[in-house]
Amino acid sequence: MNIPENLKYTKDHEWIKVDGDIATIGVTDFAQGELGDIVYVEIETEGETLDIEEVFGSVEAVKTVSDLFMPVSGEITEFNEELEANPEVVNSYPYEAGWMIKVKMSDASELENLLDAAAYAELIG
Repeated sequence: MNIPENLKYTKDHEWIKVDGDIATIGVTDFAQGELGDIVYVEIETEGETLDIEEVFGSVEAVKTVSDLFMPVSGEITEFNEELEANPEVVNSYPYEAGWMIKVKMSDASELENLLDAAAYAELIG
Protein backbone atom coordinates (compact mmCIF):
# COMPACT_ATOMS: atom_id res chain seq x y z
CA MET A 1 0.00 0.00 0.00
CA ASN A 2 1.43 3.34 -1.09
CA ILE A 3 1.10 6.08 1.56
CA PRO A 4 3.44 8.99 0.73
CA GLU A 5 4.96 10.65 3.81
CA ASN A 6 4.71 14.19 2.36
CA LEU A 7 0.89 14.22 2.22
CA LYS A 8 -1.94 14.65 4.72
CA TYR A 9 -4.97 12.36 4.77
CA THR A 10 -8.63 12.29 5.81
CA LYS A 11 -10.64 9.52 7.44
CA ASP A 12 -12.70 9.53 4.20
CA HIS A 13 -9.57 8.51 2.20
CA GLU A 14 -8.74 11.78 0.46
CA TRP A 15 -5.15 13.01 0.34
CA ILE A 16 -4.00 16.60 0.28
CA LYS A 17 -0.70 18.15 -0.83
CA VAL A 18 -0.12 21.76 0.18
CA ASP A 19 1.93 24.31 -1.76
CA GLY A 20 1.55 27.75 -0.16
CA ASP A 21 -2.19 28.41 0.05
CA ILE A 22 -3.02 25.98 -2.78
CA ALA A 23 -3.98 22.41 -1.93
CA THR A 24 -4.07 19.56 -4.45
CA ILE A 25 -6.59 16.87 -3.52
CA GLY A 26 -7.27 13.32 -4.68
CA VAL A 27 -8.20 9.88 -3.36
CA THR A 28 -5.73 7.53 -1.74
CA ASP A 29 -4.28 4.32 -3.14
CA PHE A 30 -6.36 2.45 -0.55
CA ALA A 31 -9.56 4.18 -1.73
CA GLN A 32 -9.02 3.47 -5.41
CA GLY A 33 -8.25 -0.16 -4.56
CA GLU A 34 -11.48 -0.49 -2.56
CA LEU A 35 -13.52 1.18 -5.30
CA GLY A 36 -12.17 -0.97 -8.11
CA ASP A 37 -12.04 0.16 -11.73
CA ILE A 38 -12.99 3.85 -11.83
CA VAL A 39 -15.14 4.68 -14.85
CA TYR A 40 -16.18 8.28 -14.17
CA VAL A 41 -15.09 11.25 -12.03
CA GLU A 42 -17.71 13.96 -11.58
CA ILE A 43 -16.64 17.37 -10.30
CA GLU A 44 -19.18 20.16 -10.87
CA THR A 45 -17.96 22.45 -8.10
CA GLU A 46 -15.10 24.24 -9.92
CA GLY A 47 -15.22 27.95 -9.05
CA GLU A 48 -17.27 27.32 -5.89
CA THR A 49 -16.18 27.91 -2.31
CA LEU A 50 -16.94 24.93 -0.07
CA ASP A 51 -16.55 24.23 3.63
CA ILE A 52 -14.51 21.44 5.13
CA GLU A 53 -16.22 18.03 4.78
CA GLU A 54 -18.66 19.25 2.09
CA VAL A 55 -19.03 17.04 -0.98
CA PHE A 56 -16.99 18.37 -3.92
CA GLY A 57 -17.76 15.59 -6.38
CA SER A 58 -18.07 11.85 -6.82
CA VAL A 59 -16.22 8.88 -8.23
CA GLU A 60 -18.08 6.16 -10.09
CA ALA A 61 -16.60 2.68 -10.20
CA VAL A 62 -18.01 -0.43 -11.82
CA LYS A 63 -19.85 -1.46 -8.63
CA THR A 64 -20.40 1.76 -6.68
CA VAL A 65 -20.52 5.56 -6.56
CA SER A 66 -18.63 7.32 -3.78
CA ASP A 67 -18.81 10.97 -2.69
CA LEU A 68 -15.64 13.03 -2.40
CA PHE A 69 -15.26 15.27 0.65
CA MET A 70 -13.30 18.51 1.10
CA PRO A 71 -10.37 18.00 3.52
CA VAL A 72 -10.14 21.79 3.96
CA SER A 73 -12.41 24.71 3.17
CA GLY A 74 -11.68 26.95 0.22
CA GLU A 75 -12.36 27.80 -3.42
CA ILE A 76 -12.01 25.06 -6.02
CA THR A 77 -9.78 26.70 -8.62
CA GLU A 78 -9.03 23.78 -10.91
CA PHE A 79 -10.33 20.35 -11.93
CA ASN A 80 -8.02 17.76 -13.48
CA GLU A 81 -9.68 17.65 -16.91
CA GLU A 82 -7.56 14.64 -17.90
CA LEU A 83 -9.93 12.59 -15.74
CA GLU A 84 -12.90 13.33 -18.02
CA ALA A 85 -11.41 11.23 -20.81
CA ASN A 86 -9.23 8.93 -18.68
CA PRO A 87 -10.78 8.36 -15.21
CA GLU A 88 -8.78 5.13 -14.84
CA VAL A 89 -5.68 7.29 -14.23
CA VAL A 90 -6.94 7.50 -10.61
CA ASN A 91 -6.46 3.72 -10.33
CA SER A 92 -2.96 3.77 -11.84
CA TYR A 93 -1.53 6.98 -10.37
CA PRO A 94 -3.70 8.18 -7.46
CA TYR A 95 -1.03 10.54 -6.08
CA GLU A 96 0.35 11.89 -9.37
CA ALA A 97 -1.66 12.21 -12.61
CA GLY A 98 -4.84 11.07 -10.80
CA TRP A 99 -5.19 14.23 -8.68
CA MET A 100 -8.73 15.65 -8.78
CA ILE A 101 -8.92 19.29 -7.73
CA LYS A 102 -6.86 22.27 -6.63
CA VAL A 103 -8.22 24.47 -3.85
CA LYS A 104 -7.25 27.93 -2.65
CA MET A 105 -7.47 27.27 1.09
CA SER A 106 -9.37 29.71 3.27
CA ASP A 107 -8.09 28.41 6.63
CA ALA A 108 -4.70 26.67 6.72
CA SER A 109 -5.18 25.80 10.42
CA GLU A 110 -7.64 23.09 9.28
CA LEU A 111 -4.60 21.09 8.12
CA GLU A 112 -3.78 20.39 11.78
CA ASN A 113 -6.84 18.10 12.02
CA LEU A 114 -5.73 15.85 9.15
CA LEU A 115 -3.86 12.57 9.49
CA ASP A 116 -0.17 12.10 8.73
CA ALA A 117 1.00 9.01 6.82
CA ALA A 118 1.52 6.94 9.99
CA ALA A 119 -1.93 7.76 11.39
CA TYR A 120 -3.56 7.02 8.03
CA ALA A 121 -1.72 3.68 7.78
CA GLU A 122 -3.06 2.81 11.24
CA LEU A 123 -6.61 3.81 10.21
CA ILE A 124 -6.68 1.47 7.22
CA GLY A 125 -4.88 -1.27 9.14
